[in-house]
Amino acid sequence: MIAAENLCLRQGERELIRDLNFRVAAGEVWLVLGENGCGKSTLLSALAGWLPPDEGRVVLGERAIQGVPPQQRALTMAWQVQHDVCPFPMSVIEKILTGRHPHLSRWAWEGETDVAIAQQQLARVDLAGLSARDLATLSGGERRRVALATALTQQAPLLLLDEPLSQLDLRHQQQALQVLREEQQQGRAVVMVTHDPNHAHLLATHALLLFGDGRWLAGRVDEVLTAETLSALDRYPVRALEDEGLTWFGST
Repeated sequence: MIAAENLCLRQGERELIRDLNFRVAAGEVWLVLGENGCGKSTLLSALAGWLPPDEGRVVLGERAIQGVPPQQRALTMAWQVQHDVCPFPMSVIEKILTGRHPHLSRWAWEGETDVAIAQQQLARVDLAGLSARDLATLSGGERRRVALATALTQQAPLLLLDEPLSQLDLRHQQQALQVLREEQQQGRAVVMVTHDPNHAHLLATHALLLFGDGRWLAGRVDEVLTAETLSALDRYPVRALEDEGLTWFGST
């Protein structure tokens, strides 16, 4: 669905990612892990076509992403950014309905079907009763769930999610993971930035580790997520614990 080919990303003189090559297929869920400032959000910006790479290219389908028209790009991928800023008063349902804009013609308004889809996604993230609330009155965790519901309302086959579980309590983290699992089962692909490798258990098929100095490691979860690789990634000792056939990672 999307691929990075010899992708290089820099910030000033600092090289974040060097010659990255990886491909995301339908039904795959990729976790992107690394320390703060290692380039995770920068990578998602490049994959979304927002940030031109310093070298290499991003391919969406069979075309370089810069050659894909904006509306077609929006129909193909939904991008949840890390910080969703809304400077103007807006209700929750108005925000969610922005996810339907790629499906509308230039002067069209949202119809009953669009509203129904938006309400359905609100219910999936446990916000059904807050559709009329102003976004500014919500907690940080509630706003993150609104952002996730907006991305889901777009109904794109590819989801680029930048820390969708940040600020969520444990119950809502597990609920959001289950929602993403359902999306995966419908054939959607997910690239998700997270700081917790244990999120892999419910849905991840692959992982991409970014070391922040150009180096990276990509592959299947069972090959990439080990105590050794995570210790090197976090520059802190990580232990692997076995429980009922699952491997969990924690600090020593």
